[in-house]
Amino acid sequence: MDMEKWLSALLVLLVLLPSGASCYYVMKNQMKYTLRKTAALFMAVLLPYAFLCSALSVLLRIDVNIILLPSLILFFFPYRCTVTASLPKCLAVYVGVCAVHTFPAQFAYAFDAFLHPASGAADFSVEAAFFRLVLSCLVAAAFAQPACGLFFRIIDCLDTPKIWYSTVILSSVFLFFNIAAVPQSYSTLHTGRMFSLFLLLEGCLFAILTAIYVLLYLGTSVILEHAELKEHTQLLEMQARQYRTLQEHMRQTARLRHDFRHSVRLLSSLAEKGDIGSIQTHLATYEVSLAENAPSNYCASAALNALFSHYHEIAVSAGIDTDWHIELPELTPANELDIVSLFGNLIENAIDGCLTVPEGRRYFCLTTEIRHKSSLYIVSTNNFDGRVRKGKDGYRSTKHGGNGIGLAAIAAAAEKYGGSAQASNSGTEFYVDVVLKI
Repeated sequence: MDMEKWLSALLVLLVLLPSGASCYYVMKNQMKYTLRKTAALFMAVLLPYAFLCSALSVLLRIDVNIILLPSLILFFFPYRCTVTASLPKCLAVYVGVCAVHTFPAQFAYAFDAFLHPASGAADFSVEAAFFRLVLSCLVAAAFAQPACGLFFRIIDCLDTPKIWYSTVILSSVFLFFNIAAVPQSYSTLHTGRMFSLFLLLEGCLFAILTAIYVLLYLGTSVILEHAELKEHTQLLEMQARQYRTLQEHMRQTARLRHDFRHSVRLLSSLAEKGDIGSIQTHLATYEVSLAENAPSNYCASAALNALFSHYHEIAVSAGIDTDWHIELPELTPANELDIVSLFGNLIENAIDGCLTVPEGRRYFCLTTEIRHKSSLYIVSTNNFDGRVRKGKDGYRSTKHGGNGIGLAAIAAAAEKYGGSAQASNSGTEFYVDVVLKI
């Protein structure tokens, strides 16, 4: 066996190492296993595969690139199994990383053409293969900080399949262009100014692809900020509605206090006449007046109180029988918005489920309880029509083709505070159990 060709083929296949690492950068919050376990699994599969395929490439006299391309397709499936992100996100990240790492390959071909002008891509030298591996590692390192610090937020929060599939198509254009542009004979690069033009073209394309990813990040960041602003605006509207309810209740109370003297005189007059029935009727009417428009006070948090009142009003107007028992600790401004988002998604999902059941049979039970002074337990039960869609990553939305966004947001909020969220169903009942540390 030609050891030089084997080493060259091995170095080419080892490019899968920095490429694989790049795929996991942005998935740091979407990994099924720990980083150490994922790295061990990745190395245990990739290294024997690289040694075996490089040997087969030399023994069967097959161009290693013919093995590399199917290998990229093959390795997508174990990658998909080690992350919890949806298929569109996985494809977008994987194809994007493959597109980026075709550029070190192109520059390595140019380097090989400079060293061996009479050779070609099929006779890729060891020096060029090593240059490609080093360049791929440098590219992976350069993209590591932006990916870990910025892009992971988009993966966690943006659940719009159309955007991710558009990214797949865009990255595929660059990927297949670079595959087609591989110089099979280096003599073509030494014709006129082709060598300089080739380097300039690849450099410009790499800059354009990087700029596209930056613009994608900026654009999706605006979308996410708009969604957060909309959520905050909705919360402020709920609080304003709650404030107006309180004002109305205060006016009603002031009026009742003003009328109280007249009521006492009336009751005294009726008592003198011995008209017990009229006294009872008047007291019942007065009691109803006291309760009318009385705002519900669920907890000490104004934001959560407004949220509960808002959704309780929606539930009652939809004919949903509600049984809520709310016990919440004092919240800090830092965690209040996260808890508001968690309850907002939880209650909205439950109400949506109830609306699939005929009116008169709808019910929604919600209980929150503080245990061990620092743990908040939330149990939600609602009925629905019994139709569910499940994937290997859990429940999927019945409104669109993706994962259930509300449930994913609930789980993310619970994990942020060292807890967990579990969704399940039995017949026509849907359960969500959440525990988190406050």
